[in-house]
Parts: sequence; structure tokens; C-alpha cells
Amino acid sequence: MKKVAILQSNYIPWKGYFDIIGSVDEFVLYDDMQYTKNDWRNRNKIKTQNGLQWLSIPVRQESLHQKINETMITDAKWHVNHWKSIAQSYAKAPYFKVYKEQFEALYAGATQAYISEINRYFIEALCGMLGIQTKIRDSREFVLAEGKSERLLALCQELGATTYLSGPAARDYLDESIFEAAGIGVEWMDYSGYKEYHQLFPPFEHGVSVIDVIFNEGENAKNFLKSSQLH
Repeated sequence: MKKVAILQSNYIPWKGYFDIIGSVDEFVLYDDMQYTKNDWRNRNKIKTQNGLQWLSIPVRQESLHQKINETMITDAKWHVNHWKSIAQSYAKAPYFKVYKEQFEALYAGATQAYISEINRYFIEALCGMLGIQTKIRDSREFVLAEGKSERLLALCQELGATTYLSGPAARDYLDESIFEAAGIGVEWMDYSGYKEYHQLFPPFEHGVSVIDVIFNEGENAKNFLKSSQLH
């Protein structure tokens, strides 16, 4: 039995993204897809005393057909500003001092040229902090088939998957029948029912970067992911 998930990369994603990673045996970063503006690829939200704040990495989009993994960063100093905002907002979080040096070093080393590289760099580091040991792959390692559902199915077959775990947004287009015909089960990620944790600056907000739960709950952060109950 082998469960696989395939998702486009996000910048410092929310806890639900890490839940999908933690729920499968192998996870594929699907950055051969078209880059979309004003999406999660190059930005995410943190909590501040003035409310939610977007942290966005400036990128260059030269054509509508540009892939995520072809998208370059335009400001080499973006990581300095992001770390400054994070440090100011989370200075009073219970576990900020515990993780400060780790995050400071992480941001200092965030000098990659492409958004896909930056996202993978942070995703792997955050998985480490959350105790997630899932193998992470890049879609560029595979020969990709034509067709939205067919491409996902072919990736699953190449990985030897028996189950494909999909994000709920794919319900609009995923053809489950071709997975069924190939003997691969399809499961849907459920993002409802998350427990609240200690969080600065009420009211509580689930849809922020996973760094929020790490700074507020420390090693206990993983217990606010559903996937931690699977192991």
C-alpha cells in the first residue's frame, strides 16, 4: 500500500498543506504547471498586532504560459524584509526564542533564484520542524502525460501508488473513473475540524502560515495537524 499526493508548491504554507504531506508516503511538488498571479506560490499570511499581513516574494511573470518552476525572483533582498516582519510579529510568541536562530539562518540562506527552489527549501525545513519524514519529489523527475487527470494518474502509476490523496479544489476537474479503472483509489483531503491553539492577537485565524503554530506551540505544533494522529 502506498499513498501519494501531488501539489503545486506554496511559500511557507499553512498547516493544511503540511497535513497532506504528512498523510502520504511520497509527495510530489507539481511545479510544471502554469504560474498564477495573486496565488499561494509566492506569498502567505502571518498574524500581527495590526491584523493579517501578506508576505510576498517579488517575482517576474513574462508570459501567461510561464510555469511555476520557470518563475524567477526579482528582489534579492526579499528575505531580509520577510524575516524582519516575522521577528517583529512573533517576538512575544512563547517559542519564538527557541526557534529564532533556526529561522534566522533559514532566511539568511534563502538566496535561490527561482520561486520553486525557495518553496521547496522552506517546505523541507518546516517538515523537519514538524517531524514529517515523507519523501518529497519534483515533477521534473518524471515524464508527464497530456491531460489534467491523465497526468496525475501517470505520476501515481510511476510512483507505484495504490491511493491518491487530492486537495479538495481538484473535485471540479479530477476524473476519478480513470483512477478506478487503473486500480488506484482516490481520497480527498478534509480541511475541516482543526483544533485551535494558543495564538497571539485574537480572534483566532486558521488560514495563516504554519510558522504561526510553530512559534506559538513549539514541539507541540505537530499535534495540531491531523496527520500526526496517523503515526
